[in-house]
Amino acid sequence: MGGGQLNYGHNSIDLFGDAYEYLMTMYAANAGKSGGEFFTPQEVSELLARITLVGKTEINKVYDPACGSGSLLLKFAKVLGKDNVRNGFYGQEINLTTYNLCRINMFLHDINYEKFDIAHGDTLIKPSSFHIDNRPFDAIVSNPPYSTRWEGDSNPLLINDERFTPAGVLAPRSKADLAFVMHILAWLDPNGTAAIVSFPGAMYRSGKEQKIRKYLVDNNYIDAIIQLPTDLFYGTSIGTCIVVVKKHKNNNSIQFIDATNLFTRENARNKLTRHHIELILDSIETKKSSNNFSRLVCLQEIRDKEYNLSVTTYITESTTSKAVDIISVERKLEQSVKNQRLLRRKIKSVIDELL
Repeated sequence: MGGGQLNYGHNSIDLFGDAYEYLMTMYAANAGKSGGEFFTPQEVSELLARITLVGKTEINKVYDPACGSGSLLLKFAKVLGKDNVRNGFYGQEINLTTYNLCRINMFLHDINYEKFDIAHGDTLIKPSSFHIDNRPFDAIVSNPPYSTRWEGDSNPLLINDERFTPAGVLAPRSKADLAFVMHILAWLDPNGTAAIVSFPGAMYRSGKEQKIRKYLVDNNYIDAIIQLPTDLFYGTSIGTCIVVVKKHKNNNSIQFIDATNLFTRENARNKLTRHHIELILDSIETKKSSNNFSRLVCLQEIRDKEYNLSVTTYITESTTSKAVDIISVERKLEQSVKNQRLLRRKIKSVIDELL
């Protein structure tokens, strides 16, 4: 071939991968409630990845038990460089279509098929046998479905599963949030770190979830709880939190971070900026406390508060507040609705032309 031959391996693959990410971002933004089921916003993916990489320049294996389209896994390739994830990317996804999206996403980001294994199936009930053989993982990130249903105690085999047995109780059938945490903890390397997006209710609800939190706290497995701003994720406006898990810590406390005010408004959605991410990471790395933002809480205080892990229990909101111009807010909301309708019409027009 002539000297003008296109080098896909070094040039176009990044373009394909970035274009694919952009298209998924646009689709997630307009897919309603289902948008968040397969795609985590890039800035949140970066925060989760970098939390697990504090003090590290390379890792052995990264894993996501509810990997969606793979955006969390692929963030490690961008942050570290794919060659610094030495033994590959592992994930499992229950939705067949999303599972296929994830595998395509890997190829388009130039991840060799020998360097990743994406499995199809229900991680909590039937985790991949190949992943079982390749555990533990020294970096685990996940944005599992919030308070989703699972078999729980209706399946008599689960209480004897080595992932769930240590807590002595299973997460409620209607709320699998802490089942994912227990699964991730079981598969985490002794020197590894996990960062999991969770529904805040799992941090304070009573009953079985309180018993699981007791197990996690008494064994000092929780490193930090970070409350995120509302309206960060596609398909939901709720304010989620990040649970940071480690098996070996050098202190007997949990760090609580209130990041609810760290956002900028962009395209009718809240977004973390680079500066916001750095503030959170710096606080995690230094473990320093600061008024209304970060606080290191000893385990005994958490026991005294009946294992409540809600950030607002330990960090008081700032008393300084700004007056809200309701009329201005309503006008902005109306404009956002108009913009959304216009965008939907444009998308429909493009699809009609393609068909």
